[in-house]
Amino acid sequence: MSSNASGPINTALLSFGMSGWVFHAPFVAHNPNFNFYGVWERTKNAAQEAYAGVKTFRTLDALLADDAIELVVVNTPNLTHYEYALAALKAGKHVVVEKPFTVTVKEGEELIALAREKNLFLSVYHNRRFDSDYKAVKKVVSEGLLGELSDVEIHYDRFKPELSPKIHKELPHKGTGALYDLGSHLIDQALQLFGMPEALFADMQKVRPGSVVDDYFEVLLYYPRFRVRLKSNYLVREPLPAYILHGAKGSFIKAKTDVQETALQAGGKPGSANWGKEPDEERGLLHTETSDGKVTKELTRAPNGNYADYYKGIHAAIREGAPLPVTADEGLQVIRIIEAAFQSHEEQKVIAL
Repeated sequence: MSSNASGPINTALLSFGMSGWVFHAPFVAHNPNFNFYGVWERTKNAAQEAYAGVKTFRTLDALLADDAIELVVVNTPNLTHYEYALAALKAGKHVVVEKPFTVTVKEGEELIALAREKNLFLSVYHNRRFDSDYKAVKKVVSEGLLGELSDVEIHYDRFKPELSPKIHKELPHKGTGALYDLGSHLIDQALQLFGMPEALFADMQKVRPGSVVDDYFEVLLYYPRFRVRLKSNYLVREPLPAYILHGAKGSFIKAKTDVQETALQAGGKPGSANWGKEPDEERGLLHTETSDGKVTKELTRAPNGNYADYYKGIHAAIREGAPLPVTADEGLQVIRIIEAAFQSHEEQKVIAL
C-alpha cells in the first residue's frame, strides 16, 4: 500500500492542547516531508499564532472536507478516537491516532477493517518506543546480555495528588484512568520487547483524594519462563527505577530519563544539537557476566531518544510503501491487554489471552 501523491504530506491535527503543541506539531513542522497544514480549534487560534500559515478550522466537517489534507492526526480525548478516526477514514484521509488507539477492541477492529477497505494508512502514536531509556532496555534485551530472563518490572510513576484540570480525564467512563493513559505506554513497550503474554492478572485502585478513576495499577503478564510487572501510581514522590530486569546472567536497572518531553515543553525544537541525549548521570546500571565468565558492573549510555523517527516512518510508509512505524494491529493488541486487565480486576482472577 503506497500513496500516489508526491511532495510534502499536508497534515492536520484535531486539537492543539498539550498533545498537539508538544508531541505532534514540532515534528510535523520540522520535517520537510510534511506540511503542517491545519488544526481544528473551536474558538482559539493558538496553532496559527505559533506556526505562521497554519489554517484554523472551526468544525471537523470543514477540516475533513478540505481535499488538500492527506493525513489527519486524531489527538483528542480517548473517548473520541474511534468517532473521529472513523470520520477521517471515511473522508479518505490517512490517519494517525494518539494512544490509546481506541477504548474497545471492537472499535479498533472496525477502524482497521475500514482502513484496509479504503487502502488508507492507519497508525497509532506510541511515541515511547522512541524514548532513550526504552531504547537502552531494548538493546540489552535484544543482545541477550542478561541471559534467560526471570523477572521484569516496568514503572511509570508520578506524584500528582491533585485531580487533573482536564475534566474529561477524571470522569468514570471507558477510556479514562491510569491504565489507558500511562498503561498504554508500558503495555506497548512490553509487547515490543516480549510479544503477547499467555495470561495476565491485574489490580487497580483509586489512591488520590476524590479520584473516581484508577490512578494506581499493577498488571502481571505471564510468559512461559518469566514474568513482567507493569506498575503505575500517581502518589510516588520518590520513584523507583522505571526498568528493572533480572536474568540468569545478571541485572539491568534504568531510570525513566528521556529528556524530550521536558525539552519540548520548554520550547526546544527537534533536530537541535544533542536532541534526546540523556545526561551522563542518568546512565543505566548493567551488572552481568560476559561469555567468558567475567562478571562486570558498569554504567551504560542510552541511545538518543527521537520522536522524529516516528514521523520519518509515517512519511516512508505513505510515500514509499515502507512498513508503518507502529501498525494499527499493534495498537489494538494494547487495547486487548487493557480490556483483559479490567476483566481480571473485576473478577479477581487470572485471564488467559
